Amino acid sequence: MKALVLKRYGKSDQLAFADIPKPTIKPNEMLVQIYAAGLNPVDNKIPTGNYKPVLHFQLPATMGSDLAGLVTEVGSQVTRFKPGDAVFASIFDLGTGSLAEFAVVPESAAALKPINLDFVQAASIPMVGLTSWQALKERANIQPGQKVFIPAGSGGIGTFAIQLAKHFGAKVGTTTSTSNLALVRSLGADEVVDYKKQEFETVLHDYDMVLGTIEGDTIEKSIDILKPGSRIVSLVGPLDAAFARVKRLNLVFKLVFGLMSRKIKRLAKKRDISYSFLFVRPDGAQLSEIGKLLEAEQIKPVIDKVFAFEQAKDALAYLAQGRAKGKVVIKIV
Repeated sequence: MKALVLKRYGKSDQLAFADIPKPTIKPNEMLVQIYAAGLNPVDNKIPTGNYKPVLHFQLPATMGSDLAGLVTEVGSQVTRFKPGDAVFASIFDLGTGSLAEFAVVPESAAALKPINLDFVQAASIPMVGLTSWQALKERANIQPGQKVFIPAGSGGIGTFAIQLAKHFGAKVGTTTSTSNLALVRSLGADEVVDYKKQEFETVLHDYDMVLGTIEGDTIEKSIDILKPGSRIVSLVGPLDAAFARVKRLNLVFKLVFGLMSRKIKRLAKKRDISYSFLFVRPDGAQLSEIGKLLEAEQIKPVIDKVFAFEQAKDALAYLAQGRAKGKVVIKIV
């Protein structure tokens, strides 16, 4: 089968199309013919090698993690799916990839594709949906009436997280550029700061949670808008010792990650604010719940551009520019 493969880590271009054997499945897995694959910023970070210590990657490796397609084969222990089922899933950090004609998907990672979405729309959802769910519901337990700050509201994670936070009854603040003000408001954002004209930390006040989506000093600045007892859940780092424990990394990594997050944790603690780093995990049960919201049209996919499979490297380069309004998706079939 055809796949986009990472040959080796490094700054130079190490991605190439290759013909590789079609994968074989274990009893608890399915073989899925991929119709579309969603891209995420981490897809551009993996080739640098920065995530090498914490990801289950064996090179050469097929890139990508989000997919939607048709089940073609099921293992002997699979009970919830059958050949011909349309599914969507994240296979992030499972040792395999979605930028290929076929992928192995554990039964536990998959959910039935929402009937009102096509494959491209469905493929745009898994990582941003699961990340938002795990941050807002699991980690922060957002309650109706609470205030959530989701910077970069027009991006892939922002466009989904704003809608999910509104579904949970939260009031949402965000930042975006002038040209995207109408978009984020249409998704439900209550307080919108044009970052080209204002500093968000001088405008927003009394928030209960910050979803860290932007690298740099945004997370430190966001401490100023939070109430005592509130939370910062960061998707972009710094990594912390708790993450090292979850990943079962050795003592050296626990110490290193603890040092990396020491400053933000110290600043947060002064204000009685908790900080944690979140690394999304595949979860078919959560994806099923997200699918129900999509079928009920309480949340809608936001897609910026769709690229053909042979344009996958161009799509990654486009995503790396950081200007996408919503998701970038590869159409494979």
